[in-house]
Amino acid sequence: MTEETKVPNAEAEAKETDKKSKKSSALKEENERLRAELEEQKKMLAEQNDKYLRMAAEYDNFRRRSREEKEATYENALSDTVAELLPIIDNLERAAMYDDGEKVRDGLVMIAKSVTGALSALGVEEIGKVGDTFDPNLHSAVMHVEDESLGEGEIVEVFQKGYKKGKHIIRFATVKTAN
Repeated sequence: MTEETKVPNAEAEAKETDKKSKKSSALKEENERLRAELEEQKKMLAEQNDKYLRMAAEYDNFRRRSREEKEATYENALSDTVAELLPIIDNLERAAMYDDGEKVRDGLVMIAKSVTGALSALGVEEIGKVGDTFDPNLHSAVMHVEDESLGEGEIVEVFQKGYKKGKHIIRFATVKTAN
C-alpha cells in the first residue's frame, strides 16, 4: 500500500469512527429517554395501583358498614317491638293473679286494647271488618252465603282478623262473604 491509499483509508476510518460515535451518542440519548419514560410509567402504575387498593379497601369498609347498619336496624326494630309488647305481658301476669272471673274478663279486655294500641304504635293496621268489600289481596274467603239483603262480595263475618304494615300483608283476614 502506498501513502495515497493510506490517507483515504484513514479518512474513511475517521468518518466511520465519527459515524459510530454519533450513532453511539444517539443510542445513549435514546436509551436515557426510554429509561426516563419507563420510570415515569412505573410511577404512574404505582399511583394507579395505590388508587385501586384504596378503592378496594373503601368498598370493603362500605360493605362492612352496610352490614353493621342492617344488623343494627334489625336489632332496633326488634327492641322497639319487644318494648311495645312488655306492658301486655305485665298485664297478662296481673290478670293471672285474680280468681274473680269478672276481674279477669275486665283485665283481658284491657289487654286486648293494649295489644291493639301496641300494634298501632308499630304501624300495623287491622284489615277485614264486617261490611267491607271482599278483596282477594287482603282477605281469604273460607265460607260463602247467599243473601239478597247484602251487597255482592260483602264481608259478613270475620273468623280471623288480618294485619298489614304499609303495603306488606302480615296475615290475610279469614272471612265469610255474601253473594
